[in-house]
Amino acid sequence: MRLLLWSTLSLLVLACTRDQPVAVERGELQLAFEHVVGAKPLVLGSTSYRNGGGETFTVSTLNYYVTNVRLKRTDGPDYVVPPDSSYFLIRASDPATQVIRLHNLPAGTYSGVSYLLGVDSLRNTASVDRRTGVLDPAGGHTGGMYWDWNSGYIHFKLEGNSPQVPASAGDDRFMYHIGLFGGYQSRTLNNLRTVTLTTGSVPIQITEGRVPRVHVEADLQKVFDGPSTLRIAQSPLIMIAASSAGVADNYARMFRLTGVDFADR
Repeated sequence: MRLLLWSTLSLLVLACTRDQPVAVERGELQLAFEHVVGAKPLVLGSTSYRNGGGETFTVSTLNYYVTNVRLKRTDGPDYVVPPDSSYFLIRASDPATQVIRLHNLPAGTYSGVSYLLGVDSLRNTASVDRRTGVLDPAGGHTGGMYWDWNSGYIHFKLEGNSPQVPASAGDDRFMYHIGLFGGYQSRTLNNLRTVTLTTGSVPIQITEGRVPRVHVEADLQKVFDGPSTLRIAQSPLIMIAASSAGVADNYARMFRLTGVDFADR
C-alpha cells in the first residue's frame, strides 16, 4: 500500500514538473558603429579627406539602414532577431543612432553577426501601417531616406563637397543615394547587400548579467576604393543608375569587427 501511494505521488510530482515552463536565460547585446575615413575618424563638414585617386573631399551626410540582424551561434543555428525589432537607421550626425541595442536574446556563445545593408523587399512593399519608426516614409526625397518619386528606400546615403566635382554640376557637391531592391511590379537592380562579421578567437558571450558590446568600424575610404573604383570627378551624382551596383559592392565591404567588450547596463 505504501509503495502504491509513493508511486502515485511520484507520478503527480512528475506531471506537475512537466507542466511547468522551463526558464530560458536571456540577455542583451549592443552593436556600436564607429565611422572613419582611412586612418582618420569621420568628422562631418570640417575635415578634409583624400581617396585613392587623390581627390579631396569633406562629408556632410552619412546615413544607412542596418536590418535583418542575425547572430551566429557556435553550437547551433543562427538566432534571427524578430523582424519588427530588426530595422535600424544609422546617422553619422546622431550618435544615439550609432549604437544598436538588441534585447531578449537567448543566452549562449556567438561567433559573429550578420545583417542586411538596406531595406528588404518585403518592407519596401508592405502597407504603410507596418512601416513605422525609422521606416516611416514621411520626410520625402530631400529630407529622409525614402524616394517619394520612386517608391522605395534609400539604403545608403553619402553626401559631401569636393573641388573635383566638375564645374558643369553647378556647385562642388557630390551625392550618392543608393536604393533599389529588385523591383515590385517591374524588375530593377537589387542593391541589397549582406554583411557578415566574425569575432575570431574571442566569442560573444550573452548572459543575464553582462551586456556585450560589439565594435564595428565603417571605413568610408572603401566606398571610393573598393572592387569598383569610384571617382568624384567622373561620377559626382549616383542614384538610379547601373553604377549604383558598384557603389553597393563597395560599401558592403566597408565594415569590420574591431573588438568586443562590455557596456554599462
